[in-house]
Formats: sequence, C-alpha cells, structure tokens
Amino acid sequence: VLAESQPGRCGFLWHRFDEVYALLDLLLQQHCLARCSASFSENFYSLKRIPTGDGSRQPLATAGLPKRQHWKSLLLLVLVPYLKGKLEKLVSSLREEDEYSIHPPSSSWKCFYRAFLAAYPFVNMTWEGWFLIQQLCYILGKAQHHSPMLRLAGVRLVRLTADDIQALEKRSAGATSCQTQSLKTQVQSAVRKVLGGIAFSLSTGLSISMFFLQFLDWWYSSENQETIKSLTALPTPPPPVHLDRGAASAPLPKLKTVCPLCRKIRVNATALATSGFVFCYRCAYTYVKSHQRCPLTGYATELQHLVKLYSPES
Repeated sequence: VLAESQPGRCGFLWHRFDEVYALLDLLLQQHCLARCSASFSENFYSLKRIPTGDGSRQPLATAGLPKRQHWKSLLLLVLVPYLKGKLEKLVSSLREEDEYSIHPPSSSWKCFYRAFLAAYPFVNMTWEGWFLIQQLCYILGKAQHHSPMLRLAGVRLVRLTADDIQALEKRSAGATSCQTQSLKTQVQSAVRKVLGGIAFSLSTGLSISMFFLQFLDWWYSSENQETIKSLTALPTPPPPVHLDRGAASAPLPKLKTVCPLCRKIRVNATALATSGFVFCYRCAYTYVKSHQRCPLTGYATELQHLVKLYSPES
C-alpha cells in the first residue's frame, strides 16, 4: 500500500519486499520463540518446542529453548523460506529469458542456466519428497517429527500443558513484580510491560488479520471475472498525449510496425502495460531492466509490465 501510494519515497519496499518481509518475520519468530518456545503458527495452535533429547521431562514454555536449538529454529523458520522463494523467482526469470532467447545460443551463460533449469525440477522433487516421506513416517509412528526442519533444529512439538498456560498468563499479567524496586528498575519494568503489550497486540492482530486477508482474497477473486470481462470489452485507449521528449527518450516512428528503439520491424512484439506502446521483446526487456521506465513516456515500468503480443495467424 505504501509503495503504490508513495512510489517515490516507499518504492524500495516493493523492490525489496522479500527482504523486508524476512526481517519482519525474523522479529516475529524471535519474539515467539523467546516468549513461548514456539513459532507464531505453532503458538497459535497451542504447541511448543522442546529439545529432542528430553524424554519425559518437558520444560515450561516460558523457559525458552537452549541457545543452540533456539538459533537453529530461528534460521530454519526464516532463512529457508526466504532462500526457497528467491530460488523460485530466479528459476522463473531464467525460464522467461530462455523462452525469448535473450542471450546467444552458444554463450556459456545460456548453457549454464539451461543445465540449471533442467536439474531444478529433480532437486525440487527430491526436496518435496523428503518432506512427504517424513510426514508419512510421522503418521505411521516411525518418527518424532512431521517436518525435516524440526529434525534439523533438534526439537519436537508437544501440546501446551496447564502449567505452560498458567506460566504464560502469569508473564502477561506481570505478577512477578517486586514491591521494593529502584526507580531505574521500575522504569525498565514499565518499558517491558509496554513492549510486551505491544507485542501481544501485534500477535493477536496478526491472527485476526490472517483470516481477514483470506476473506478479502475470496471476495475479490469472486468479483475478478466480471471485472476483467468489463475491462476487456472497452475499446483500446489512445496513447498518452504528453510524451517525455527529453534527450534520453526515443522518438516515435511513423510506421506502426517499427520498434521505436531499434528502428526495425518488430520481432516478438511486446507491449508495456504502463504506456501501451509496442517494442521488440529484446529491446523492451533490455531497456526496462536497465532504466526501470518506458522509453517513450518515462513512466515507471518493471519487467512484469511486459506483455507479449500474438498475431491472429499464430
């Protein structure tokens, strides 16, 4: 919302969305692991993490995990999903480049990422199969963990006991405060209570917002089809009147079949969704990737705004 309403100031939030999300997720998971020995979703379902080596002894949720298990859990909860998402985006980008032949067929880089694209489905299948086998073993009672991530972190999930719930409520209420406290200790205690209240409000708000966002997703998905039909039924709007005629802007050719950038007949015609002008795919891709704007209008443009056009004969 901030990136769309104020692109000049907050546009970096959109370009660095994965990093910002990972940072916020890191803070949230760190708070939940330190407060109740569980991730955000595990705490929502009244679960906690205990070290695998502990047999019948189950420490209270407020005691926290040992440092080794704590940092392993934090890294596996935040870093693995972040790296997996980045890898999927990289594969999608490489497939797009391979489809439209951005690099020469004989280049070493093209041979490398083609080999990478050929091997990725098998690597992904092995990864997902590892999770599936672990879940089947857990269902059949052959394993203590339903996820390999828990096994790598050296922890297992158990239900919260009545003592755990009482300890969590006692911590939230702040019943452990002493009557004889110095002014510095009282200020620190007040700050802890305020921060704890803010963190509790945020965690509760996140729980409610997840259901609200799911509802919004369902609501708008049911309306999308009618909206798309109404938009596609409208005639094509004319190009913008006020063009950026600066030194860095390409002039508009007289022939409609000529690319404004290379000044040749278009190959793999591609339109920019931000302005509606049509270029060669390679020309548009290269220009937008380096300048992040439309070469004719100067409108802010990203690679996702490139729309491949197909002729009626094809």
